[in-house]
Amino acid sequence: MEPRTIQIHDSEFSTYIFEEEIIARITMLAEQIDKDYADKQPLFLAVLNGSFMFVSDLLKRVSIPCEVSFIRLSSYQDMHSTGKVKEILGLTEDIFGRHVVILEDIVDTGHTVHGLLQQLKEKSPASVEVATLLMKPDCLQHDMKIKYVARSIPNDFVVGYGLDYNGLGRNLRDVYSIVS
Repeated sequence: MEPRTIQIHDSEFSTYIFEEEIIARITMLAEQIDKDYADKQPLFLAVLNGSFMFVSDLLKRVSIPCEVSFIRLSSYQDMHSTGKVKEILGLTEDIFGRHVVILEDIVDTGHTVHGLLQQLKEKSPASVEVATLLMKPDCLQHDMKIKYVARSIPNDFVVGYGLDYNGLGRNLRDVYSIVS
């Protein structure tokens, strides 16, 4: 497929990961999750807004019995530098003794996931893992293992497939990286 260039707000983006590769990698993740959670009936916690496309495509391919819930995170004002998650909005399920898999669109610094993991562990689940579409290992600022990663990428700004740039680009089928 031929890469294409698009304009979002003041920046130019070029195709970085085509939808076909995204789906192939998500299919591999689903197969691994099916194997790892075969007898566990996991609860998937989808972190909105960015994860919605990833969640949809992943869960269509997960064949084991499971539940899904959508959560949002409320953070302290300076989220980008502190990463402190104030509260989890929308978590109505009791996760005590449950196997929980957090579904994220992207993990870069890890601040958000780290804060979420801390809060969830206080609720005594049997286990908590993270599945993410994209991960920027060079940006990670916390000592944590992300078990399910569809694809690692360099520290480039990306949009599409659920990821946005100031509200735009979430609906794009491919992932685009910034050119200028």
